[in-house]
Amino acid sequence: MTYLDNGATTLRKPPQVVQAVAQAMGRYASPGRGGYPAAMGAAEAVYRCRELAGRLFEAEPEQVAFTLNATHALNIAIKSLVGPGDAVVVSGFEHNAVMRPLHALGAQVTAAGRRLFDPADTLRDFERAVIPGTKAVVCTHVSNVFGYRLPIEEIAALCARRGVPLIVDAAQSAGALPVSLRNLGAAFIAMPGHKGLYGPQGTGILLCGRAPKPLIEGGTGSQSRLFSMPEDPPDAAEAGTHNVPGICGLAAGIAYVLRRTPAAILRREQALLRQLTERLSRLDGLRLYCGPGQTGVLSVTAAGADCETAAAQLARRGVAVRAGLHCAPLAHESAGTLESGTIRLSFSDFNSSEDVRRAAWALAALQ
Repeated sequence: MTYLDNGATTLRKPPQVVQAVAQAMGRYASPGRGGYPAAMGAAEAVYRCRELAGRLFEAEPEQVAFTLNATHALNIAIKSLVGPGDAVVVSGFEHNAVMRPLHALGAQVTAAGRRLFDPADTLRDFERAVIPGTKAVVCTHVSNVFGYRLPIEEIAALCARRGVPLIVDAAQSAGALPVSLRNLGAAFIAMPGHKGLYGPQGTGILLCGRAPKPLIEGGTGSQSRLFSMPEDPPDAAEAGTHNVPGICGLAAGIAYVLRRTPAAILRREQALLRQLTERLSRLDGLRLYCGPGQTGVLSVTAAGADCETAAAQLARRGVAVRAGLHCAPLAHESAGTLESGTIRLSFSDFNSSEDVRRAAWALAALQ
């Protein structure tokens, strides 16, 4: 199978990730729940993952809270800062993991920056939209549909100048782009473990620049006399038993990224993207959504073809892609593809030029 759906999850993991999960299942109990070796070993393994994440994202280990995925992390972040009716500014390329919690809260949402691959316009629009009374800004680092890299550093500086807390959705950038809690000064940065960090599904990270409000309450293995949740991260965001095997696998994935470096991973993904766009640009009837600074994600539409049907045809030819609205209707509305959707091809560090050749062959067969 030619797997090009890494924007959803990286199916191909470093072997050490699988090994770490299997070893943890036979070796570790619950951290913070006992002084015997299996519990103490689990606590050490979980803390090691916090340290590795802190090294990669320039945060203290205690600022690293583990979640089920980026959606879980974003819900904690948003509900820590936003209340009913609050004014919130988002980019025009947000995922439903941002838009649905804001809708459920009844927030007054302004979408800023609706032009694809135009960071200068995005920044100007944010400068107009972030006004006194803005409760929070929520912004994706990279569009999951188009690979558009938003000017997050400049948006973070704008938020700092105007005293507005920033939440960054790093679901498509963590592991491939520089993401620094210290440098961005964000209130929260959310990310999954199972995409660019090459960890297992069911893992995620919330980097906490400030104390989160608990989304759920329960045991933490700490301050057990309290009926209320601990106030400080990471415990405030981590009620219940940890996914220790998943966290151990995530630690192995982060260690891989640290050794390989995000810059090297990005170079590989962008090189493959260039190869693919060069091949596809020779085909009639395809529209490619490309722009400067694009990461390893490409959306295309085929003239006269339903994108879901086209993706099913690609699957029959052994090429795995994602088609439709990608849980991001706001992004499609901004790009003018809300009615058609797109076919999305997304790379990881484990793709090759042969994958590019096969994908181009399969797309050519749609003509």
